[in-house]
Amino acid sequence: MNSFISWIGGKKLLRRQIIEQFPEEYDRYIEVFGGAGWVLFAEDRSGKMEVYNDVNGNLVNLFRCVKYHPDALQKELEWVLISREQFFDCLSQADARGMTDIQRAARFFCAIKNSFGTDLRSFGVRSRDMQATISYLQQVSRRLNRVVIENVDFERLIRTYDRESALFYLDPPYYEAEKYYPDRFNPEDHIRLRDALSCIKGKFVLSYNDCPEIRELYAGYNLIEVDRQDNLVTKTNPRRYRELIIKNY
Repeated sequence: MNSFISWIGGKKLLRRQIIEQFPEEYDRYIEVFGGAGWVLFAEDRSGKMEVYNDVNGNLVNLFRCVKYHPDALQKELEWVLISREQFFDCLSQADARGMTDIQRAARFFCAIKNSFGTDLRSFGVRSRDMQATISYLQQVSRRLNRVVIENVDFERLIRTYDRESALFYLDPPYYEAEKYYPDRFNPEDHIRLRDALSCIKGKFVLSYNDCPEIRELYAGYNLIEVDRQDNLVTKTNPRRYRELIIKNY
């Protein structure tokens, strides 16, 4: 199934190629930089423990409200329109005091759906069937029923869930593209992530942009070259964007 939102760096276009690299045997799946969860929603192997994590508190609150309170969230979203005024109202109210988790989730959902490229800054001038989008939340809630939702730093998450039969999928902010992501990720965090993965017991699959710095950081691992259409170019001027899938097996 599809995710219910878009997010910066989302893996909608590469999810099948990523899942093809997963091992046959694992009993727990951990998505460390969850974002929109495109790989999580596409990969549905029943019986396995699943974990979704992200450091963005608003994003995690939205996922939790969809999981536990889809009816209340849909009720709160009845007022949502494709509206420039509502979009900027939602942005201004993001950190307002006194709102419930459901009210905050509804405004964050509205901001995502109405922003250009999910940048949460500019209004996206396009039409959308918001009623169908809101109705879809019931399916998403059922899919998230068995998923553990976390909101911690990646090092802590890896330490908590690591075991020999674990599979970690990681999609961190890309090298030298950190400024485009809504949450702070410093250049030294790329090294911290590499060091955390170097001593795990389980398996990992890691997505990155294909650049010399990342190739050097992960020299000795299994590096698989993939590409996709660059989302920032037009159909009349197609350009491919090179990425790496990195594995420790």
